[in-house]
Amino acid sequence: MADTTEFELVSPARLLKSEQVEMVVVPGGDGDIGVLPGHSLLISTVRPGVIDIHEGGKVRESIFVDGGFCEVSPERCTVLAESAIAVGDLDKSEADARLSAANEALSSAEEGGKAAAESEVKKAEAMVAAANAA
Repeated sequence: MADTTEFELVSPARLLKSEQVEMVVVPGGDGDIGVLPGHSLLISTVRPGVIDIHEGGKVRESIFVDGGFCEVSPERCTVLAESAIAVGDLDKSEADARLSAANEALSSAEEGGKAAAESEVKKAEAMVAAANAA
């Protein structure tokens, strides 16, 4: 069995990352998904959070994603993300401003728009948490 698996991160605009990794941890819709070489087939939603790429038993790179979908096979993990940014590039003040704006939008949202506003609050909360952890 191989000691790495292919990891691909794709945005609506382009392929952001394609590389061999020892392990990747994806924020799945029902909990974190640790993907190692030979992983069983899986399709999952991706919640807003941080993808961690591991090498040598340590996190080598962390990437914030707004959500999306993940497909895993024994040879590959592909994440289709709405947007992605390196955790080190997150701006704490921008994340805080995004959360404030999302909370304001939620408080003034009409009944039909509450779900979208709640989703934006969750994304902003995850971004603030990632920015504060960096």
